[in-house]
Amino acid sequence: MDFFLFSKIGQMILAVLVFAAVVALLMVVARLADKYAGRSRTAWALLVFAGPAALLLGVGLIYPAIRTTTMSFMDNRSENWVGLANYDYVFNNPDSIQSFVNTFWWVFLVPIVSTSVGLLYAILVDGKRFEKQAKSLLFMPMAISFVGAGIIWKFVYEYRGAEQTQIGLLNAILVGLGIEPVRFLQDGPWNTFFLILIMIWIQAGFAMVLLSASIKAIPNDIVEAARLDGVNPWQMFRSITVPSIRPTLVVVLTTISIATLKIFDITRTVTGARFGTQVLANQMYDQSFTFGNNGVGSATAVIIFVLVIPIIVYNVRQMLKNKEVRG
Repeated sequence: MDFFLFSKIGQMILAVLVFAAVVALLMVVARLADKYAGRSRTAWALLVFAGPAALLLGVGLIYPAIRTTTMSFMDNRSENWVGLANYDYVFNNPDSIQSFVNTFWWVFLVPIVSTSVGLLYAILVDGKRFEKQAKSLLFMPMAISFVGAGIIWKFVYEYRGAEQTQIGLLNAILVGLGIEPVRFLQDGPWNTFFLILIMIWIQAGFAMVLLSASIKAIPNDIVEAARLDGVNPWQMFRSITVPSIRPTLVVVLTTISIATLKIFDITRTVTGARFGTQVLANQMYDQSFTFGNNGVGSATAVIIFVLVIPIIVYNVRQMLKNKEVRG
């Protein structure tokens, strides 16, 4: 026990010393940067401010990405090269195909429905008397972690036999109305869509906040001119609101899409990724840590990364295009 405590204390002291050494080194480099002018000073400044970030980026992101890609071409122990065998397994295994299908529905439905609900809600409460309170209600789920939301909704969807007392909210309501209880989480393929509803419940508040701010930023003279022209609410929405907030719509859709593509917590918490609710992130975890198959797990991680790239590229292109228009 004493040795354990000593080792912990030693680790803490070592961490403090390393941190102090890094701070001292940065201070020395900063003083050197002050002594030089012109290009030399700029180079030193870049080293001081961008150096630590670049180092952390390399250690925490670039190296793991290279290592994961390398492991995806190796066997389950990461000892021997197997070429594309792991990718062949991912694209041909029935369980993997099911995870691709489920992930598609997640990425297709969550961004569209969440953004639509957030946009509609932002428009309906805009300028109303209880606008702040109404927005708080929709935004509150954002304060809950995915794990917490999963636990909450697990109780909402909970199922027990018809002869037992229902502790799940939805089944209690159904039984109270004289309807047989439903296995919301056990019966596929609808159980996947009930899980998707949890993510929509969380992300709708995020979409609403950004879109509401974007709607309020629309110049009043444009709105007044449209009203003077006699446009109806639908024409106002289609011809004024949507074009004006299009950059924000793109950001919201792409951000939610990326978060959804990596979804793990909800399926793991609510169903344990069982009953046909497996998604790519869960498959990556199961293969790597449950089954000890590092090769297939790494291949799945690389596939998720590749699927995220087009979304990021599209988002960056839209941002550059909007910057050119404003410039």
